[in-house]
Amino acid sequence: MPQPPRLLQGTPPTQTFQSLVERINIPITSSSPPGLQEAVKEDPWKKSGKYALGWVYFSIILLIFTIAIHLYHWMSDRIRRATYKEEVAKSSKTSSPDDDYEMANMPTNNSTHMFFPRHGPLPQQPEEETFLSFGPLNRLIALLRYFFYRPLPVLRLRAVRILRIEKREISFPSPGVIVLVAVAVIFVTLYCFIPQPLYYASIQFGSPPLAIRAGMLAVAMMPWIVALSMKANLVTLLTGIGHERLNVLHRWGGYICLFLSLIHTIPFYITPVWDQGGLVIFKNYFRGQTYIYGTGVAALVPLIFLCVHSLPFLRAWMYEVFVALHVPASILFLGMLFWHCHNYLTSWNYLWATAAIWFTSYCVRLLFLNWTNPWRLSWLIGEEAAVTILPENAVKVTIPSQVRWRPGQYVYLRMPGISVFENHPFTIASLYSEDFPSGYGEQYRDMTLVFRPFGGFTRKVLNAAIDNGPMHTYRAFIDGPYGGMQRELASFDTVILFAGGSGITAIVSHLLDLIKKMRDSKAVTKQVHVVWALKRPETMEWFKEELRICREFAPPETVHCQFFITGAKRIGPNGFPLPPPSPSRPVSDLVHGKIDKVFQGVASKRNSALIREEAAGDPQKEKELRRENEDGVAALPAPTFLPPPKKAHTRRPNKPDKLTIPSIDTVTHHNANNASFDFGFPSTPTMLQKNLMRFAFLPTANKKTGWHTEYGRPDIPFMLKGFERDFGKRACVFVCGPPSMRVDVQKCVAGMQQKIWGGRENGREEVYLHTENYAI
Repeated sequence: MPQPPRLLQGTPPTQTFQSLVERINIPITSSSPPGLQEAVKEDPWKKSGKYALGWVYFSIILLIFTIAIHLYHWMSDRIRRATYKEEVAKSSKTSSPDDDYEMANMPTNNSTHMFFPRHGPLPQQPEEETFLSFGPLNRLIALLRYFFYRPLPVLRLRAVRILRIEKREISFPSPGVIVLVAVAVIFVTLYCFIPQPLYYASIQFGSPPLAIRAGMLAVAMMPWIVALSMKANLVTLLTGIGHERLNVLHRWGGYICLFLSLIHTIPFYITPVWDQGGLVIFKNYFRGQTYIYGTGVAALVPLIFLCVHSLPFLRAWMYEVFVALHVPASILFLGMLFWHCHNYLTSWNYLWATAAIWFTSYCVRLLFLNWTNPWRLSWLIGEEAAVTILPENAVKVTIPSQVRWRPGQYVYLRMPGISVFENHPFTIASLYSEDFPSGYGEQYRDMTLVFRPFGGFTRKVLNAAIDNGPMHTYRAFIDGPYGGMQRELASFDTVILFAGGSGITAIVSHLLDLIKKMRDSKAVTKQVHVVWALKRPETMEWFKEELRICREFAPPETVHCQFFITGAKRIGPNGFPLPPPSPSRPVSDLVHGKIDKVFQGVASKRNSALIREEAAGDPQKEKELRRENEDGVAALPAPTFLPPPKKAHTRRPNKPDKLTIPSIDTVTHHNANNASFDFGFPSTPTMLQKNLMRFAFLPTANKKTGWHTEYGRPDIPFMLKGFERDFGKRACVFVCGPPSMRVDVQKCVAGMQQKIWGGRENGREEVYLHTENYAI
């Protein structure tokens, strides 16, 4: 409420009311009450706009710091790749470097560089540093990552549903986000409560200063909150951080805004306007209002609704409702703020800036829509899309498009033929490259989206594919691409990719792009390790062609893939599952060797009974068939959707280090009348044999090629310790999986930072971690 000196003497407010509408700046005269004069001297109303500027300066400092870090990494990565490219070009021109002939005579001790001195240690190569990559800064960044990479524990809960119990994992924001939010909360709280006075001696002298400060801070946050929420925004352009990562700051910014709004509201109820004659003054200034605080309540209610329905568990429970109501409620909230603020001080400046950011972002988004470009065939009608059902009931949507994208980016997909109003994000699993045109046309590239159907839109896509078949096409409207990785994997010497289940979709395009750059000598990467944990081997069918490309076209001995089948359980003597052994250990090698022998014997060749039946008693023909079959491999059966085996194998009670798997001749056969599943067994195979057939087509444990399969869950700390021994100057660890996998990786990578900032790893500059949220 404004400060009203003239109204205290009973003068009409005709002239003062006009100035109030634009800005409240009432001069203090000698006839003003002493309490008002003292209050204005301590914290004058006309200078209260400085509190809003306090938040602006705080945000700009954080933005500049983030931009500086982003530019440092961007420039250093480009310099590394450019330097490597020059070295490759130089080495290709000369068959031997000039330094090979450095020695002037046979005694190497007399050579210029003294390569092999007779006494003392060998000379060390000087550590190469550029003006954009030097030790102190690298160690400082490693020290910050040592704390910020460490995750908070994941809460594992059991949700009881009808007839079943569901396990749920609740993950918390990263320590970096928590620290940033905590600093912001401390800043606004101190900025509200440290300046004095908190209240005037009487409500007649004006609104409580505490409420004014909190209100101006809340209004000043509005442009930043909206900017962090938009898909196309200036913050992403300057910092390289995708809007999906900024969204967590958007949510916490909204919570802080609600906190400030409550601080702004409560003082008006502690010193209500109807006390000490304040109501008379209020009615003279604000005529026509039925309720004194009506505009404030009208703005507070939408804000509370926005914050409550965006809580994670409510948002996940009713995501479609959240998407439908969040933007309209936000527009209503902004309109109520205009009404409530009455252009006091500088409040409308921030609200108009909010509206401008909102409008500009929506205009820029038109450039990201595939149906708004009049020079494309998809103008106003979208693209044509095909839907395919993959093993494990996964869905693959293929969209031939002229849209360009980078590895790891995602798009929002809308398919009106399936659901008109639903718009969902999906990671692009294919690689955009000029070398891989679509069969749709030379100007098109196949955009592939692979996801598991759960409920809502994804379940509708699966049902439509089942009802209409694989030959039916749909119209697809794309919004994007957005997101992607801030850094390029090609700038790191060693790259490690962890994927859990459908998290492989975020990694495949990165892997293909990296292999292509390695072949073209555009990447400094020397080693790539891929670790994929999946429940059943049928999931490999999703990307079998991409895996084949990686294995056949990657530079020799550079790409190593390990697949972990988590659906296979090792049962102990007491009947309970045993924890899986760590990879590359004696027990594990024994287990996997036995399994591979049995699997290859079962599924890679036709059964002897089938050969005898085909030979029809002719020994010579049977001998020829067996000889022909030595190098033959049976065809891959059609995907089937069978439940995982209850017991993949069991241990003998008295020999814990040995594994026993029933052979083909000793397994009891059942369901002899079912002839629809025949792969050459003497009779219809049992459930165990069917599951053995599934595993038979996996890559065998081949340590020479680096491609092999493990059974059980990966021992992530043990694996990362082994990978760390071969790290180059810079290493990148990429993980996309369930929260438990991300936590394990984050802990290990955080521990690696200590060796960098502690100076224990000479020559190592960086171990970078990139995590992707595990969603559909």
